[in-house]
Amino acid sequence: MKAYLFAVLLLLAIFVPIAGYKFFQFSALSNASFERPPITVAADIAKEENWEEHLDAIGTIRAVRGINLTSEESGEIIRINFRSGEKVKKDQLLVVLNDRVEVARRESQKATLELAQIQFDRNKKLIRQNSISEADYDRARADLERAQADLAETDAVLANKRIRAPFAGTTGILQVELGDYVSPGDVLASLQDLSELEIDFTLPAQKAPLLKAGQRIALSVDAFPERTFEARLVAIDSQIDPNTRNLMARAEIESGKGLLPGMFAYLKLFPGISFDLVTVPQTAVSYSLHGNIVHLLEPEENQTRLAKAIVVTTGDTRDGRTRIISGIESGDQVVTAGQNKLYRGARVVVDENVAF
Repeated sequence: MKAYLFAVLLLLAIFVPIAGYKFFQFSALSNASFERPPITVAADIAKEENWEEHLDAIGTIRAVRGINLTSEESGEIIRINFRSGEKVKKDQLLVVLNDRVEVARRESQKATLELAQIQFDRNKKLIRQNSISEADYDRARADLERAQADLAETDAVLANKRIRAPFAGTTGILQVELGDYVSPGDVLASLQDLSELEIDFTLPAQKAPLLKAGQRIALSVDAFPERTFEARLVAIDSQIDPNTRNLMARAEIESGKGLLPGMFAYLKLFPGISFDLVTVPQTAVSYSLHGNIVHLLEPEENQTRLAKAIVVTTGDTRDGRTRIISGIESGDQVVTAGQNKLYRGARVVVDENVAF
């Protein structure tokens, strides 16, 4: 029995390794004869383009004429002649403060002025006749001038209690109500002339030589992501900010319909410099831990291509195309869709009609 068991074990020890080796050899031959089918991708050609240089900046839109309407006098509001968001004309009466005391005072001062004028005219005749002294004449003249000044002061207070629009524009949200008591400096509402808008922005000091009045600016805001507004550089500050080392500049917005003061805006300023460069579709660039990658297609037989991952240095992106600083040359064919299916040494076929 022991001899039989020993014989069986001996046979297994001989034939199992042989069978395993043969199976491995068969599998290797099968894998060698198996070829993966090519992967379908979309592709495009890297091309040389001429791009105009631009400087990026950010700023806040403001009205050329925009103020907070405030009162210069204190008093109770007895009349409001406008509504929030209403368009008003220049010199339109907007708010009236209680002026009964000033009106009564003016009547008294007017009477005093008339009396002072009569006394002065009388003394003027008498001084010519040497019937009064120079001191009496000077006193009468001083009384007249004092009465005129008092009346002018009251007229100024009355004018200040009638708050008018200094220019045509659109009012903001009313901050007060009828019957409110206001003090000098209290804000009643904002007034903005939306027909003329401008934007202040800053650029690094080293960009100063590129700035010239009249340069074109493209402007965009988050409120209108599909629109581009036009502006022109109109002023450059005469000094650099010593704290930030930035230079302030101002642009006039030429087509600002829909824009409002206070909006945050992105600017592209074009200094009139252009250069040639290589670009690829934005979708051709993949981002990985190793850097930016573009899959270059090298020609093979039977209309297939070999995909090769190339690490590239990229620049900015405009209108769906990305600048390639190094790694790809003009005329190279690159993958624009289907990169997620590629692997090292993958063979591909290009089909622009397949949806990815």
